[in-house]
Amino acid sequence: MRSRALYLLAIFLMFTLAACSKKPADTASNSASQNTAAPSNDASGNASSPAAPATASPPPAPAPQPLVVPAGTTLTVRLGESVGSKISSPGQSFSATLVSPVTVDGNTVIPAGASARGTVVDAKPLGRFKGGAILELRLNSITVNGSEQRIKTSAVTRTLKGKGKRTAVLAGGGTALGAIIGGLAGGGKGAAIGAAAGAGAGTGGAAFTGNKEIVLPAESALSFRLTSPLEVNP
Repeated sequence: MRSRALYLLAIFLMFTLAACSKKPADTASNSASQNTAAPSNDASGNASSPAAPATASPPPAPAPQPLVVPAGTTLTVRLGESVGSKISSPGQSFSATLVSPVTVDGNTVIPAGASARGTVVDAKPLGRFKGGAILELRLNSITVNGSEQRIKTSAVTRTLKGKGKRTAVLAGGGTALGAIIGGLAGGGKGAAIGAAAGAGAGTGGAAFTGNKEIVLPAESALSFRLTSPLEVNP
């Protein structure tokens, strides 16, 4: 009996020791599981979610390259106001509008209707007895996509030769006619007076019926040629 009691006591002690050694391990395992599952709190005490893994942003798209309108391209414009050898002066500005679009490789770079500005390079009216009239224009800028861009173009020149010989003949004819009339009136002194009056009448007639000046009215179409390339941002 005694040996059996000792045997049962030994078995009881073994189970007790096994239970005691297993409980802290289970407790530690449960605590670790709770710490893993529980969300962390920020400084304000609010629960925060675990940070999501960072994703790489796509590289920025390359900037579009400017389109180049080559030198030699023709720009045809319509004048916004009248200009002329007598009504304009060197340095005067004028407005214009592009008539037809400018294309590069089939793409429209400058649309029709784009605003342009130019300058009167030279303007000289006809001389009364000699010399001719001249009118020289050049484009300075054109507006593309709302931006005014400087350009360099060839000049458009209009000239008109003076008819000085014809004017002198008309004036001389007036003088001779005056002298004839003066001679018929009283000879001598009358002829001199008539000659002076005739000269005045001849000159006045030449000025009144003289040569026309160069005038380019508003809406006149003129073609200028680019002398240097023009870069246009799309």
